[in-house]
Amino acid sequence: MEVTFAHCAGLDVHKKSIVACVLVSNSQGGVQRHIKTFQTTLGGLEALAQWLSGLGVTHVAMESTGVYWKPVFNVLAPEFEVWIVNARDLQQVPGRKTDVKDAEWIAQLMRHGLLKRSFIPDVRVLQNSITEC
Repeated sequence: MEVTFAHCAGLDVHKKSIVACVLVSNSQGGVQRHIKTFQTTLGGLEALAQWLSGLGVTHVAMESTGVYWKPVFNVLAPEFEVWIVNARDLQQVPGRKTDVKDAEWIAQLMRHGLLKRSFIPDVRVLQNSITEC
């Protein structure tokens, strides 16, 4: 399968933790997999951003579950292209499900361009719509 994003990450976001899987393509056509867990505190999110940047990540994908994606998006969006995807589009084959497998699955789908990005309006659009009401 063709690689769309050579340096990408998949995040499995929860209330108190984030499991991140980074896939980095190498010159021989292989891929290196890096997995790490972070806290959802501001310090944890900043550590996540620094780790992703250090691995050369350009694109990040995560599920739009509840409201937990919002602070992650706000911290990562200035530095990375962050895709919020519908959970329906990430369904896996039934079987053992772990946070690491979920993060890796999201990263794999992102790497091959198989995800559809959700629309998230720019903050300026939201602010303008509030003032017009």
